[in-house]
Amino acid sequence: MKMKKLLITLIFGLICTGLTLGTAWAESLVMKGSTTVLPIAQQAAETFMNEYPDVQISVSGGGSGNGIKALVDGTTDIANASRFIKQKEVARAVENGHYPVPFGIAFDCIVPVVHNSNPVDDLSVDELKKIYQGKIKNWSEVGGKDMQIVVVSRDTSSGTYEVWEEKVLEGGRVFPGALLQASNGAVSQAVSKNKYAIGYIGLSYLNKEVKDLKVKGVRASKDTAAAYPVSRTLYMFTDGWPEGVTLQFMNWIMHPEKGQKVVENVGYVPLY
Repeated sequence: MKMKKLLITLIFGLICTGLTLGTAWAESLVMKGSTTVLPIAQQAAETFMNEYPDVQISVSGGGSGNGIKALVDGTTDIANASRFIKQKEVARAVENGHYPVPFGIAFDCIVPVVHNSNPVDDLSVDELKKIYQGKIKNWSEVGGKDMQIVVVSRDTSSGTYEVWEEKVLEGGRVFPGALLQASNGAVSQAVSKNKYAIGYIGLSYLNKEVKDLKVKGVRASKDTAAAYPVSRTLYMFTDGWPEGVTLQFMNWIMHPEKGQKVVENVGYVPLY
């Protein structure tokens, strides 16, 4: 009887040890950053973990600037960004012993959106610039109704904001009266509830709750992305040349039949 109890105790101990070792052996990957890249990262993480059950992936948003800061600080394996890293960010990373390596993973359009009741359908880049600088203040000035324009923009930690600033505002600043939002989803929601509003979101975030506008006669889509006036590459940055599970994931995300299918499924344009 004592032998039986001893055997049961031993077996239970081995099982517990096995479970502990199994947890210890599980590899982990952390991704932080852009809310534009977030739909890719979330679906890619889920699909990748289904394919490789021994890997645990943590994904969070917060903006491109925050993702790159996490890479600079050494608190993430991959920084997701909807803009390229700045030279000053590279310098800070190197000072901290981290070496950002860029990987283009998708192509995107930044799409101006308005309330569904707004009759305006097409704006030029110059009209968008003047709206966001506060120089065009009424929808009647661009062929719409006599209504005050409510400008909705992203906060300055957003890569989407920085690309918009570069390509639409040409280095200028959004006027102080703009309503700043922390994510693509928040912009979409704000515009959907305000008939006076205009905002801008990534291609993947287009939905029936808002109306997307043409820019210079071109409507944003996966087919027109190359010709669309406000477009950009989406990135994942690794800390040095990737190794281990990070390399495995980066190879997977760029594979035409794996990660690039995820890119297409969530509404962006595959690069490979």
